[in-house]
Amino acid sequence: MTQLHLAILCTTLAGAMIPLGAWLAVVERIRPNWLEEEFRHTVIAFGGGVLLAAISFVLVPEGIDKLPAAASVAAFAAGGLGFFWLDRMISGNGGGSKAQLVAMVSDFLPEALALGALFASGDPTGPLLAALIGLQNLPEGFNAYREVVAGSGKSPKTILRAFAAVALVGPVAAILGHVYLTSLPELTGFVMLFAGGGILYLIFQDIAVQAHLEQRWAPSLGAVGGYLVGLIGHLMVH
Repeated sequence: MTQLHLAILCTTLAGAMIPLGAWLAVVERIRPNWLEEEFRHTVIAFGGGVLLAAISFVLVPEGIDKLPAAASVAAFAAGGLGFFWLDRMISGNGGGSKAQLVAMVSDFLPEALALGALFASGDPTGPLLAALIGLQNLPEGFNAYREVVAGSGKSPKTILRAFAAVALVGPVAAILGHVYLTSLPELTGFVMLFAGGGILYLIFQDIAVQAHLEQRWAPSLGAVGGYLVGLIGHLMVH
């Protein structure tokens, strides 16, 4: 299997976690109600922990290796400001049911681009980033489905089909990253740091807020667990 085929396979599997997370949101029913709510918040927090691990162990370390210090700082800041602008734009247009879905696509796209470039260069962190993307897409798909179904009034089948279409963003972006970013390490570094800054904004703007549940400890432990998964993967690669 070539590196391109491997990149396509990994991003397809990572993207498939989006509709899988949505499907789990369809079938998940836990009683009593307080336990169902705590489970949902824990899932969200776990995704936040995984996202933070992706920033810490892949996106920022790999990005700063490809750019000088000043450019690294600028790229990371641009990512945070770019996602802030996107967030404000969504809020100005009513926000609501599509906010989480847009955020999910926004962080999946640059990560998949970077993943394609990593596989092309034979970087050992490629599989780790693919695994972290998949782990973050699962709870993001779960939560985004809950938001969309509550605010759009569309049928579950229609929403699931839309989420399956979103999953195709991954392999397409990976192909583009593999073909066009391989010879452009500085641009690859910019994409990774831009994604890192944007994801960090999303963690504190959206995920951490939604994960908070008064007088419950499971969500916080879920965040630790998500980060721990990333740490274990990082230690295995290195």
